[in-house]
Amino acid sequence: MSAPQTVHVPLGARAYDVRIGPGLIADAATHVAPLLARPRVVIVTDEAVARLHLPALEAALAASGITSAALTLPAGEATKSWAHLQQVVEWLLEQKVERRDVVLALGGGVIGDLVGFASAILRRGVRFVQLPTTLLAQVDSSVGGKTGINSPRGKNLIGAFHQPALVLADTGVLETLPPRDFLAGYGEVVKYGLLGDAAFFAWLEENGPRLREDAALRQQAVAHSVAMKAGIVVRDETEQGERALLNLGHTFGHALEAATGYSDRLLHGEGVAIGCALAFDLSARIGLCSQEEPSRVLAHLARMGMPARLSDVPGSLPDDAALIGLMGQDKKVVDGRLRFVLARGIGAAFVCDDVATEDLAQVLAAAR
Repeated sequence: MSAPQTVHVPLGARAYDVRIGPGLIADAATHVAPLLARPRVVIVTDEAVARLHLPALEAALAASGITSAALTLPAGEATKSWAHLQQVVEWLLEQKVERRDVVLALGGGVIGDLVGFASAILRRGVRFVQLPTTLLAQVDSSVGGKTGINSPRGKNLIGAFHQPALVLADTGVLETLPPRDFLAGYGEVVKYGLLGDAAFFAWLEENGPRLREDAALRQQAVAHSVAMKAGIVVRDETEQGERALLNLGHTFGHALEAATGYSDRLLHGEGVAIGCALAFDLSARIGLCSQEEPSRVLAHLARMGMPARLSDVPGSLPDDAALIGLMGQDKKVVDGRLRFVLARGIGAAFVCDDVATEDLAQVLAAAR
């Protein structure tokens, strides 16, 4: 078993470590205990994760004399809602959680975002620890302090920046992910290479198909992705500039998620993968990069067995005008102008807010 790696996120008084490696849930008490003012935690998770990992976490805590109580929510994107936010906050109050206590978020991005937001607003801020159990959450949503819920008008439109006190990314639990969920998480991994690290993308072209089976490669990919995100977050914690690059593929992806009702028709990472392909198509169409770049992106996504076109989304989608309208609800809109992350090549992304609607419509039409 590989030794855990640590990526430090130096944000002054809000600094924390991201620990990455196998066996961290079984060893959670060792890492969490130094944060505790009293030997007690509360855990929020979902039904799917609870079946697989909650007993091991509870047993690990109990063996070190840490008592716990757990709330289990329905699995799925629909749980990032006002109703479930209220349920979590009321339950935390019922458990008499104090500002010095620690809430554990055990699950994927939905649980991490929801529990982080509940922790941000409970008593004006309580500490929480992320225990991400999906590849997507380990490389993206658990790091950086973005928390929130969805609105019928769009994804992640309600939330707060609230940094975790610690992240424990147990790469061993990724072996329990269904193949589709693992690949959805890979959509966020490949994004890092595409936005700012051409050498990492080349490494993924060589090693991506082996990540699920090879524990050492998987840990390396997670650690590299986390280090890239941590560096960007430290330089731009509240997304005033560089951090917007992390939204490569997301303006398209979020619109597609809204169009499919945040359902299992399209997982978040699948939307990001399609969005990255569309962003490179758009970049080539308006002359920012050669056509070889989007072709290379498409070839890699196809080799991984991932969706890359609108035609890969099951069922019908709204027309191009409606999709563009959904993009207008994205939280990255500034002064009514759509902002896209485009690229001058693989590893060379930048933010652009002067995309012509006709170019956008042509790219969407071609992707159908």
